[in-house]
Amino acid sequence: MKKNMTILGLAALGFAFAGQALAADVGKGFKSIFDGKTLKGWNGNPKFWSVKDGAITGKTTKENPTKGNTFIIWEGKTGNFDLRLDYKIIGGNSGIQYRSFKADGPDEWRIGGYQADFEAGDTFSGICYGERFRGILSLRGKKTTLTVGDDGKLKKEVEEFAKDADIAKAIKKEDWNSYRIVARNFNLTHYINDVKTTQVVDRDRKTRRADGLLALQLHAGPPMTVQFKNIRIKELSRVDLDNKTPAGFQALFNGRSLAGWRGVLATPNNNPIRRAKLTGDRLVAEQAKADEIMLAHWRVVNGELVFDGKGKSLSTDRHNYTNYELLVDWKIAPKGDSGIYLRGTPQVQIWDPRTDENSKAALGSGGLFNNEISVSGPLVKADYFTGSWNRFRILMIESRAHVFLNGKLVVRNTPLENYWDREQPIFPAGPIELQAHGNPLWFKNIYIREIK
Repeated sequence: MKKNMTILGLAALGFAFAGQALAADVGKGFKSIFDGKTLKGWNGNPKFWSVKDGAITGKTTKENPTKGNTFIIWEGKTGNFDLRLDYKIIGGNSGIQYRSFKADGPDEWRIGGYQADFEAGDTFSGICYGERFRGILSLRGKKTTLTVGDDGKLKKEVEEFAKDADIAKAIKKEDWNSYRIVARNFNLTHYINDVKTTQVVDRDRKTRRADGLLALQLHAGPPMTVQFKNIRIKELSRVDLDNKTPAGFQALFNGRSLAGWRGVLATPNNNPIRRAKLTGDRLVAEQAKADEIMLAHWRVVNGELVFDGKGKSLSTDRHNYTNYELLVDWKIAPKGDSGIYLRGTPQVQIWDPRTDENSKAALGSGGLFNNEISVSGPLVKADYFTGSWNRFRILMIESRAHVFLNGKLVVRNTPLENYWDREQPIFPAGPIELQAHGNPLWFKNIYIREIK
C-alpha cells in the first residue's frame, strides 16, 4: 500500500509540474470571448442561460426542465485552436462543443460535433464525445485513432497513456476546474487541471470535421447548474502547427522557404557517380538548370513543401550526411509514387498502396524496393488513407536502415543496396533527396539528428 501511495504521489507531482509548464504561456496570443458581464457574442435560450457571479450560467430545475440537450453558441467558428476556460458543475452532465454544426430540433440551440465532456459524476469528465456524431470517440486515459474499415464502419485503435482512476483524482467535485482543448488539424487533445485526459487522431476522412461552431452544453435530465468563466481562445495557423524542431534535431525545412534545398541534376547526372565527375563551369551550369526547374515546380504553401508533379526531385544542399535519424511527414495523391533517397541512393519507398496497377505498392510504403539481394518489402503495411499525412522515422547507420512508418517498424536493420553500382556498397555519405515521380507530393516536419 505504501508503495502504491508513493507512485500516486509522484504522479500527482508530475501533474503539478505539467501544470506549471502549461500555465506559463496563458495569455500569449489568446483573446477573451466572454466579457464576464453579459452574453454579448453568445446565443442561447434565455430560459436557461444567464450571467451570474461573473460566469456564463446554465440552469435547469424541476419547474424549468429542458426537453433535450440545449446549448449556448459562440458567434464565431473554431478550426485549429487552443481553448482554455474554467468550469463548475453541480449535478448532471455538460460539455464544450467544438468544430460543431447546427442540428435538427425544435429550436435553434441544438448542436452536434466534437464534445469535451464533463459531469458531476466520476466517469465521463475529459472524454471526447461525438454529440449526434458517432457517439463516444475516446475515453479517459486513452489515445484513440479513428479510421474506417473496408466495411465502411468506424474502427478505433486505442492506446492507454494513463490510468482512468489517476486522472479522476485531479478533477474537483462541485468546484472550479480548468479545461483546455487543443485542436491541431485532426489531432484533438483534452486537459483538465493541466492533466491530459484523452486524445483523438481522427482519420475518418468522410466524417471528421476541420472547423465549425463552439458551444457550451446544458444537458437534459435531472436539475443541474453549470458555469463557465475565463473563456479564451488562440487560433492556430497551419504554419504554427508544424515545423517545431524536436530537441536534439535540426530542421531541414524551415516551413517558410526552400532555403537549404536545391534541384537534383537532370538524367544521367542525377546519378551521384556521374555527378561527382562534373566540375567547374559545367557543374555550375547544370545546377543552375536544376534549380530553375525546382523553383518552377516546388513551392512552400502554409508551412508545407509542395510539388506539383511536373518537375524533378529535390535535394538537400549538403551532400555529406552519413549516419543519422531522420523524421519526415509526407502525403501523396492517389496512385502516386515517390520516395526518400538516403545518401543520394534510392530509396525508402512512398506510394499509394491502394492502386490496382502495382502489386508491390499493395504491400505498403517504407520498404527498400530497389534492393535485389536484401529484403525489399515492408514488414507490415502501415500507411494511412491516401491523402492523409504519414510520418517516417528513419535510422541510417553505416550501410543499414531501420524504418518506422506511423510508429510501426516496417524495415529492420536492412542493408540499403547501391542502386547506381550494384558491385559497390552504399556511399559513405551523400544528400537526402525527395523523389519526384510525376504526381503531386506534400512534405513537412523534416528533421535530422546526426549520429557520430
